[in-house]
Amino acid sequence: MTVEPRRRTQAERREHTETALIAAAAEVVVESGVRALTLARVGERAGYSRGIVTHQFGSKQGLVDALARAIQGGFVPGLTEMAPGLDRLLALVDGYVHGLTALTTANRAFLLLWAEAATASELAPTFRERDRAFRADLREDVEAGIAAGTIRDDVDPAAVATAVVGQLRGIGLQRMLDTEDVDTERLRADVVAQWRRALSAG
Repeated sequence: MTVEPRRRTQAERREHTETALIAAAAEVVVESGVRALTLARVGERAGYSRGIVTHQFGSKQGLVDALARAIQGGFVPGLTEMAPGLDRLLALVDGYVHGLTALTTANRAFLLLWAEAATASELAPTFRERDRAFRADLREDVEAGIAAGTIRDDVDPAAVATAVVGQLRGIGLQRMLDTEDVDTERLRADVVAQWRRALSAG
């Protein structure tokens, strides 16, 4: 007896299309640069029409926003299961630097777009919002650590958050530019130890 394969639901088809288009967008950015990222180019790369790309994301801004969220959301696995505090902050730093060791196409695309956002008005809103969300998570960790007595009570959560994001993004760009000289696996323990010393109470 032949069993027919289960037909995918509309939501599953939409998710599959979105995943394929986001992957294609990352490839376009890495291979051809930020300026080459257009809805038509992404559709062609993924095997879809521009109309489908427009229907899926609405605009280039919508595509960039979806790309940034998809990449940033799963960069360090396991954090959502951890309670806010010093341990989660250090796990994030360790996982982030480790993740830079084998930079995927998607991660390269995120860093390229992030760097370009400083001078590209169409990218700035997305990456400003992504960085604010990143800093908010880090501030929550610092505030929780202060409340628990594991982090010094004289540190400024906002300043720590800004410094951590700047350090991690900077290491990422250096790794992308010079993979031979920037050894992130060797670096990760030192970076974690630096933040443990800087923040730990007692």
